[in-house]
Amino acid sequence: MTPSPGTAASPTGDSVAGLLAEIADIGRDPVRGGYSRPVLSTAELDLREWFIAHAGKRGLDVETDRNGVIWAWHAPSGSREDAVVTGSHLDSVPGGGAYDGPLGVASALVAFDLLAARDLDGDTTRARAIAVFPEEEGSRFGVACLGSRLMTGAITPERALALKDPDGTTYADALRATGGDPRHVGADRAALGRIGAFVELHVEQGRGLVDLDRPVAVGSSILGHGRWRVTVTGVGNHAGTTLMADRRDPMVAAAQLVVAVQRLARGVPDARATVGRLVPTPGGTNVIASRVDLWLDVRHPDDATTLGLVEQVRAAAELAAAEQGCTATMAEESFSSTVDFDPALRDELRAVLPGAPVLATGAGHDAGVLKDHVPAAMLFVRNPSGVSHAPDEHAEDADAEAGAVALAAALEHLLTRGKRGL
Repeated sequence: MTPSPGTAASPTGDSVAGLLAEIADIGRDPVRGGYSRPVLSTAELDLREWFIAHAGKRGLDVETDRNGVIWAWHAPSGSREDAVVTGSHLDSVPGGGAYDGPLGVASALVAFDLLAARDLDGDTTRARAIAVFPEEEGSRFGVACLGSRLMTGAITPERALALKDPDGTTYADALRATGGDPRHVGADRAALGRIGAFVELHVEQGRGLVDLDRPVAVGSSILGHGRWRVTVTGVGNHAGTTLMADRRDPMVAAAQLVVAVQRLARGVPDARATVGRLVPTPGGTNVIASRVDLWLDVRHPDDATTLGLVEQVRAAAELAAAEQGCTATMAEESFSSTVDFDPALRDELRAVLPGAPVLATGAGHDAGVLKDHVPAAMLFVRNPSGVSHAPDEHAEDADAEAGAVALAAALEHLLTRGKRGL
């Protein structure tokens, strides 16, 4: 089945574009532009309620598990074992685009509409579900894919609950404030064991489909990537009374490090390294900072190369700090090895979607975390701007609908394979 452009014929009357329009005013950021929807914020909680309402409209059974993952189930036989699952996330980076996360959720709802219209229950009793994962971006508590990491045991409950947001609120406190129970988070083998296959649809975060002139692609892999926090410590003092020769200014060392990161990454083919956040303490205009924290993101197809580049940055940080009479430390916040998606599942989806090219991505996803535990795959929808994590991120309506059609075709194949001679 090849997805075709145009609006998916959803029996509910919903389209992907229409669903996204319903949430277009939630979490708008008047300062950065785009959307700021951090996990457990008012905006993200409003989006969860929006999803739950739409799941209920479709007669799906909704539950929120102990790690905050929302599940919307269609289980014709009553059994939820060996389920075909799709889904994405609703949180965003600060000032992010409208499609990163919500496109996958809206597409899943429309794909389920298309499956309902095809009345598959006569061909299969296999359950299907939509899963919405919390804190995929890691924009509030610093660890990406936190919900899927907790589910799979990739992060311990103790570490996750102690994570703090920029205001000093721990993840445990944020859960309590929004009705969650920190005592129950952690590896959930029962939930993980119900997933027979997982397919995540996402807006493409690059220009692969633009250059290939295709609306939808099948994912092949995710670059290895991680986040590190660098803390440069100096001596805080008065900006007007402290002579230049007497300063131990961590901001100067931090600035030198930002430039060094760019230089070092450019010396490693296929590497990407970014300092996207820098926080001085105390942060006054007329104050020499006493400490500067900056966050490093490093990615490369080869994990050893990624870690090697991080060590180069560590050495550069220590040198820059020493030159200013400061000290520097670096701590890993998260690391994900390069992910190659299940080749058998990838090839099945290629056969179902013969016009779809196969593309790698440099962005992390919950599917990449789940991949080591269940057969996982991804579909990407064309982004004509090639921009992601920014307000200019985009998907044309026709491509968004084609993505839902492709997702429905993939899910139908997985639900009925062996039943229809597929």
